[in-house]
Amino acid sequence: MQRKIVPDVVRDQKITLLPPTATVMDAVRLMAMKHVGAVVVGLDGRPDGIFTERDLLMRVVARGLDPDSTPVTRVMTRDPETLSPHQHASDALNRMAERGFRHLPVVGEDGRVVAIVSLRDLNAYVRKQLEEELQERDAFIHDTGYGVTH
Repeated sequence: MQRKIVPDVVRDQKITLLPPTATVMDAVRLMAMKHVGAVVVGLDGRPDGIFTERDLLMRVVARGLDPDSTPVTRVMTRDPETLSPHQHASDALNRMAERGFRHLPVVGEDGRVVAIVSLRDLNAYVRKQLEEELQERDAFIHDTGYGVTH
């Protein structure tokens, strides 16, 4: 059965959008506080961009920019690709593999961000699914109650 991004892969996320007036340091502090690798930038729940650890490395540190004075809008990925909460985990994995993404915002029908799905989320989900399948197969193989009475 195909599982959906929300609620099967991610659920109960508290999304905090960073305002466009924020600096890179504001973004980094928020990411550190929430223990996440990406933040969405925007207003009223609608994404204007996404700022990731990779953006920090490649667009700020490698260029020698000052995180305290650099606006996050200068170094974020504008108009990020998004997923619908109803899309399947396989859709997210395929898109990430094809495009080299590690994070994708999940946007509801109203255009507001409801979650961010990461490769880590998808890895944990796939691992859990595989473990459950192995347990089911093991129970099937070792169960002696299938049509045999002693």
